[in-house]
Amino acid sequence: MANRVAVLSDVHGVLPALEAVLAEPEVRDADRIVLTGDIIAGPQPAAVFDALLALGERVVWVRGNGDREMLTAAESDAAPAIPVERFAVDQLTERHLALLRDMPQTARLTITGLGEVLFCHATPRDDEEVVLVDSRPARWAEVLSTLPPEITTVVCGHTHMPFVRLTHSIMVVNPGSVGMPYGRPGAHWALLGPGIDLRHTTFDYDEACRRIADSEYPGGLRWADEYIRAANSDLDALAAFGPRDGRDD
Repeated sequence: MANRVAVLSDVHGVLPALEAVLAEPEVRDADRIVLTGDIIAGPQPAAVFDALLALGERVVWVRGNGDREMLTAAESDAAPAIPVERFAVDQLTERHLALLRDMPQTARLTITGLGEVLFCHATPRDDEEVVLVDSRPARWAEVLSTLPPEITTVVCGHTHMPFVRLTHSIMVVNPGSVGMPYGRPGAHWALLGPGIDLRHTTFDYDEACRRIADSEYPGGLRWADEYIRAANSDLDALAAFGPRDGRDD
């Protein structure tokens, strides 16, 4: 049983954002820190991995589609689909790759006030499916269909937009993205137990952009200007993701 759980999703290899969240008192004091995938696919993958590994057994790891794709790229002789993947993969050590291989697609914790909570990246059954706060009830019924009956809460990520929604008697939480937010700059995360608290942490965005540019990540400054400064609005994201939840079928 955990009393307080911090949930960090979609860090995407952004060390300054991760450092800001890990410095929050509630995160420092949390019983567990759950990572709901897409942890390292970004400009500072090894540094992010090492910062999280230093936290030891407090961390609960869940693999996202970006992490899976990084592992596939690392273990393939073929050229990566995009050049930045090769840069990121080359930063990883064998310890990092071993952790990726063993990382589960879901995790479960019993949390005070919430009961049995299942953590995943996109949906409980798939690491790339899209569900949004305004997805239709039939879509939610479909993606939650594999849940064991004792699960009361599902925590997911993937779409980088925070929300809390009750659907089919299941409370669904998306903490938003730590490293690639849509809608407003800053690191989004969640604190669970006994309730559900969506959090937002600000940091020095200019300094973060400089550090990413200095990382030699291909196109790092342009990448940082887009994602650290949240150039993509929530409406942009909904327009991009919306068709992928089957709403037009």
